[in-house]
Amino acid sequence: MSDEQGGTDTAGEGADALAVVVAKPRSQTVIEQLQAEGVYDADRSVREWETDSVAIPVTDPPQSVTYREVVRQVGEPRVRTLADHLRERGWTDAECEQAPSSWAVIGSVVLVDIGDSPRPPEVGEALLALHGEADTVLARHGIDGDHREPDVEVIAGTGDTETIHTEHGTRYSMDLAEVMFSPGNKAERARMGEVVSEGRASGDAASDTDDHVLDMFAGIGYFTLPMARAGATVTAVERNPTAFRFLVENTMLNDVSERVHPYRADCREVVSGFATEQRVDRVVMGYYEASAPRAEDSRAPPDASYEYLDSALTALAPGGVLHMHEATPEALVFDRPIERLESAAAAAGRSVEVLDTRRVKGYSEGVAHVVVDARVD
Repeated sequence: MSDEQGGTDTAGEGADALAVVVAKPRSQTVIEQLQAEGVYDADRSVREWETDSVAIPVTDPPQSVTYREVVRQVGEPRVRTLADHLRERGWTDAECEQAPSSWAVIGSVVLVDIGDSPRPPEVGEALLALHGEADTVLARHGIDGDHREPDVEVIAGTGDTETIHTEHGTRYSMDLAEVMFSPGNKAERARMGEVVSEGRASGDAASDTDDHVLDMFAGIGYFTLPMARAGATVTAVERNPTAFRFLVENTMLNDVSERVHPYRADCREVVSGFATEQRVDRVVMGYYEASAPRAEDSRAPPDASYEYLDSALTALAPGGVLHMHEATPEALVFDRPIERLESAAAAAGRSVEVLDTRRVKGYSEGVAHVVVDARVD
């Protein structure tokens, strides 16, 4: 459905090379809508159309998506890869083999692991040619500091690192030079919304849409937003001031500010109130090291055995569900996080029923990002 008069009518002519023109900020949302309708053509690239718009390839004119016009992309190759674009820049096959094999488009920013690739700026320009909806390419080099701030470098484009990323209908505003965002956690973010809306996590105790959730490491709202959009009331705690600013902004962006109660604090300082007020139905521990034993210089309560697990159990109502993330050595996958949880629960006089275990992604060489879902009575 065209949102402008005079859109080009190309139905029936060269339908294998059609594209819809939309404003750049809408590109990611429109791609998801086209995929849902079944008309997105993944074999062709999104191309810049004008300075403020992109042409998104489709197999047929869409019926449920607003767009400026339908156009024909005459002569565009059916399949374009990063290697194709690099060869156009004079790269040899040997050099192309050293090019990055993974990257992600986050809103208008391409986030890439550059590795040992030669000529990073040329890689960046090739990625911009491949992804017409993007205007900046960032090479990521890791996460640093207590606030887990990204170490990134602009290698191509305008250098604008602020963007809005849409994922399963949830909108995340962020500055990728200042806050972390893991593309590999996409399915887990969506799943947490499903857990609330459909009660899939565990059964009866924490399955309705009136759930009260504690997100101990909320960040910009990675799990908070999909859970709140599904109907949960979420206490979202984040101590990084930049991430907290985006968390508050994102609650308004997604129209869930009435269901999210944000606190800028160390989560261990917040949860003590839950023991005397109202304990929560779910606790989300999205920080990979949250299950670690208490350190000598810890800010955990003096009688705590673990950095954050004791506080999580204090906040969780009997029969509630804990969603615990951990970066676990492969040889200890699932055994270590479960043993830590059972030990902390036993010390608190509580019992654990493991409901589900999942591998989310590889964290580093020999280390996996895993999640344990457990009911704690």
